Amino acid sequence: MSLSIGIIGLPNVGKSTLFNALLKKQQAFVANYPFATIEPNVGIVPVPDERLERLAQIVQESDSRGLKPPIKPAVVNFVDIAGLVKGASEGAGLGNKFLSHIREVSVIAHVVRAFEDENILKEGAVDPKSDYDTIRTELQIADLQTIQNSKLKTQKAKMQLKNQNFLDLIEQKLNQGISISDMVLDEQEKEAIKELNFLTAKQEIVVLNVSEDQYLKDNIEPLVYKYTNILGIKKEKIVVICAKIEADLAVLSEDEQKQYLKDLGFETSGLERLIKKAYEELGLISFLTAGEKEVRAWTIKKGANALLASGEIHTDFMKKFIKAEVVSFPDFVQYNGWKGSREHGKDRLEGRDYIVRDGDVIEFKIGN
Repeated sequence: MSLSIGIIGLPNVGKSTLFNALLKKQQAFVANYPFATIEPNVGIVPVPDERLERLAQIVQESDSRGLKPPIKPAVVNFVDIAGLVKGASEGAGLGNKFLSHIREVSVIAHVVRAFEDENILKEGAVDPKSDYDTIRTELQIADLQTIQNSKLKTQKAKMQLKNQNFLDLIEQKLNQGISISDMVLDEQEKEAIKELNFLTAKQEIVVLNVSEDQYLKDNIEPLVYKYTNILGIKKEKIVVICAKIEADLAVLSEDEQKQYLKDLGFETSGLERLIKKAYEELGLISFLTAGEKEVRAWTIKKGANALLASGEIHTDFMKKFIKAEVVSFPDFVQYNGWKGSREHGKDRLEGRDYIVRDGDVIEFKIGN
C-alpha cells in the first residue's frame, strides 16, 4: 500500500526547508535501497522501524553462510505541493494545478509557521490562525465548486443524483466553514461521496514549524495546548517540528542524530513523528516478512485480513492463497527466528480471514 503525504501551506512557512530535509534523507535512503523511484516533486523516505534490523540479525545468525539479508522498509512519498495562496481555488498562484495534486495524496500535512524571523518575508502570511484558515478556506471553496459541477452535470443529463440531498447538506456545512473531515458521516455516506474526491475529506495533520530555541521536549506539550486553542483543532492533529533542525539532522550520521536529539530531549525526529502520525490518521499498520532474500515491512489498513495482506506482496498470492504462518514479533525475537518459534509452538497457521496485527511476522503458503 502506497502512503503519500502532501505538504501544503502558505509561502515561507518552512515547506521548502522541510522538503529539502526530506530530499537529503532520500539521498541516503536511495544509496542503501536502490529500488526506490523518484519524481521531481516527490521525496521518498523509509518508515522508521527498528524491528527490521533485529529481524535481519536473527536471519543472519541462522544462515549457514552468515549473510545478512537486505532490509527493505516501508516507504512514504512526501509530495511538495507549492503555490497555495489566497485565491488558489480561483487559479491564483497556479492554484488549480496544485489543488489537483492534493487530490492524489493520502493525507495532508499542513505546515503552519509558529516562529518569527525578520529576515523572512511572510508573503501573505499574517499569523498562525489566519494562515491556517486561509488554506482551509481555499480547500472548502474548491469542494463547493466540485459540488456545483456535480449538480450541473446531473442536470444536463436530466438524472436525479442518488445522493443529491446529501450533497446539499455537505454544501451547507462547507458554507459554514466546516470541512468534510470534521463532519460526522457514516460509512454509507463516506462511500457516497468518495468518487467526488473532496479535498477537505482528506485527513489533515497540522505541522507546527517552530524556531530552534523553542524546539525542546519540555516545550512540546505547552505548544500543542496553545495552538490547539488558537487553531481550534484537536491536539492529536498536531506535530511540532523545527524544519531547520530537521535539515541539520539530515546530513548527520545516525549516531550523531541520536545525540543531537537526545540533547534536545527527543528520542525520535520530527519527521519520524510525522510519519507515525500519518499512520495513525489513516489507520495503517505494518506486517513483516523475514527470510534469507530480504527482511521487509509491508503497509496495510488496520483490520485487513491475511488474504488482503498477501496481495500486498503479489496479487497472485491472493489467487493461490492456502495459509499464513504467523509469529508475533516478540515471540520471533525471543525464540530466535522461525525454527525456534516452531519448536516452542509459537507459530500459528491462519486462514484467509485472519485479521493481521501490527508486527506480525508472516510467511504465506501459496499453491501452484
